Amino acid sequence: MADTNEFSVRFWGVRGSIACSAQDVIRYGGNTSSLEVTAGDRTLLFDAGSGIRYLGKKMVQQKPHQADLFLTHTHFDHVCGLPFFVPFFVPGWSFRVWAGHLLPDHTLASVLEDMMIAPLFPVPPAIFNANIDYVDFRSGDTLDLGDGITVQTSPLIHPNNASGYRVEFEGKSICYITDTEHPVEGNDPVLVAFLHDADIVIYDASYNEEEYKTRVGWGHSTWEAGARLCDAAGVKTYVVFHHDPEHDDTFMDGVADDVEVARPGSVVAREGMVLTP
Repeated sequence: MADTNEFSVRFWGVRGSIACSAQDVIRYGGNTSSLEVTAGDRTLLFDAGSGIRYLGKKMVQQKPHQADLFLTHTHFDHVCGLPFFVPFFVPGWSFRVWAGHLLPDHTLASVLEDMMIAPLFPVPPAIFNANIDYVDFRSGDTLDLGDGITVQTSPLIHPNNASGYRVEFEGKSICYITDTEHPVEGNDPVLVAFLHDADIVIYDASYNEEEYKTRVGWGHSTWEAGARLCDAAGVKTYVVFHHDPEHDDTFMDGVADDVEVARPGSVVAREGMVLTP
């Protein structure tokens, strides 16, 4: 188990929309959204894109224990890895899977059952051997996980809704804000308050401002808007995330250079990267 004071986030998938595999995306990574947050002895997972498959292969090398998985939403790129997450198939593991965007029209359990149904998928979620509880909350709720861990939530601006997360532990904070779209002018005051003085903010920066002109209403944001938001909220470290599948390593190198000029100390997410507040 982890050191009881450890608080960190590891990136297992950083891509948005669809996983991609080519020589020109290797350095930043082609798997879709998957994060692992270690908070003391607890494991918190965020989103279940294709990257969670690799996270699962690491986890099953450990003794089975309890973990929490928080979904920002259930668009396919954020849940496509669930049927391939090995710990779900291993007796002894215990998971709570959380979502805050579905009520009152759907429940998380029913949505995942609909995803894993013939002829789209050969087996249903009932095949999982781990103990899995599906927990629906309403975005805006604060979730007390015990062991000094608090997860605050906030609604995001995205088709079919989404939830942002702020994990507080040992006086530090890691925020995960994807998928969301920024206002036409200024910053979203709800997010400014939600992210106030955060140590790390991982933000949906799918596009640059020029690209965004033809993608208004798609539910995603820009690295420039993310930098402005982090400035307004007094964020310490801004992390560019949810890279467009058309953005190869050379393009992302350019984003890294530009965001460093705009907001020194910012980071472009890469698979395998670990950050500590």
